[in-house]
Amino acid sequence: MMSEHANKASAFIRDEGRTDWHDQALWFVRKKRDIQTKKVDEWETLREIASGIKANVLANLDTYLLQFEENALKNGAQVHWAKDAAEHNEIILNILRSKGVKKMVKSKSMLTEECHLNPYLIENGIEVVDTDLGERIVQLRNEPPSHIVLPAIHLKKEDVGETFYQYLHSEKGASDPKYLTEVARKHLREKFLAADAALTGVNFAVADTGGFTVCTNEGNADLGAHLAPIHIASMGIEKLIPKQEHLGVFLRMLARNATGQPITSFSSHFIKPREGQELHVVIVDNKRSEQLGRADFRKSLYCIRCGACLNTCPVYRRSGGHSYSYIIPGPIGSILSPGVDLKKHSAMPFASTLCGSCSDVCPVKIDIHHQLYKWRQIVAEQGDFPAVKKISMKMMGFLFAHPSLYRITGKMGRVAVKIMPRFLLYSKLNAWGIKREVPQAPPQSFREWYLSQEKYKHK
Repeated sequence: MMSEHANKASAFIRDEGRTDWHDQALWFVRKKRDIQTKKVDEWETLREIASGIKANVLANLDTYLLQFEENALKNGAQVHWAKDAAEHNEIILNILRSKGVKKMVKSKSMLTEECHLNPYLIENGIEVVDTDLGERIVQLRNEPPSHIVLPAIHLKKEDVGETFYQYLHSEKGASDPKYLTEVARKHLREKFLAADAALTGVNFAVADTGGFTVCTNEGNADLGAHLAPIHIASMGIEKLIPKQEHLGVFLRMLARNATGQPITSFSSHFIKPREGQELHVVIVDNKRSEQLGRADFRKSLYCIRCGACLNTCPVYRRSGGHSYSYIIPGPIGSILSPGVDLKKHSAMPFASTLCGSCSDVCPVKIDIHHQLYKWRQIVAEQGDFPAVKKISMKMMGFLFAHPSLYRITGKMGRVAVKIMPRFLLYSKLNAWGIKREVPQAPPQSFREWYLSQEKYKHK
């Protein structure tokens, strides 16, 4: 399990051209984010305020959840509580069955991906169509999203053209984005009109109004929710903010961090069902309360799913989202997933350089790289390491604890790099050197150089 990410990442980077393109595409989004944040003079103040609001929410989560439920009920919504993914899926299936629903459209929702809602409903005879363009593309290809905001970022326009040709009968070889978008629009419009129900995610739920906000760039959440007679909204318990006035803080930060836009194209506010419509809100725990109880990791629940940490992460950009074992990839997924299943996702905290860039860009100031390091310590304490790694870590620990031996070993290593035959130096034992040249060994260690400088100063 520890090598699962490394194996999948190796498979991804075999196509160097695609790897470089993936890296550059995400770095382009990261640079757009930087440009937008620099246009807001009070950006760092906004981050402080957003982080403070989230801290307040988690400290009083029970109160805000009950307040939200009370106000949502007053507005005419029906509120359901789900302790885990199984309950969430069962609740939604029961709602659909009670109304005879056979076709449902869905806007992007990472929570429903987390709960594996689509395969569950399809197994039970419900047609589910994802209406976000990127989500629809990966759904047609029977793939999970590879990014929480840009679900098809691993695909080029030629891949999309081939997918549409195969499933939507578009022109063979077509790769013009405008043409492909028109094909998708025509296909999805029919699905919207035929749907008996629509499901959306929830970006922010407001405790003092009982309403919630859904942010999209395509308007698909609005179209689905306003056409269908039943609107179901799935939300994690951490999506709450206390007051409507706090919404402006997060809306100013979300799109800038996610895609480098000043604002999301559609920020739709839902308060109550329209006349003749049913509105259901499903509030889901699914191990979030366990994460809340972990003092070192509770700040991971601040996350607003902007994806900025993915776009800046050098490991994610070069290994692709499908190399991660959890539905939420990248740095944030690597601190959430061990809390869901430590054994299954024990490799995730190691899919990082710990450079700290993820923490630097996080709009709500989650200390992501510190949490990754803490998860590594927990994995190590549980002994969930391959035997080779366990032995090598013990040897390094012994070496670091004996400075004289460390210095002697360092000298031997520098000499060995110079005189060792190439076939020995680049053997299978040297995984680091498989794709890279070993750096030239310096003539002296840093300590030796420092002592020589000190000696020179005192002459």
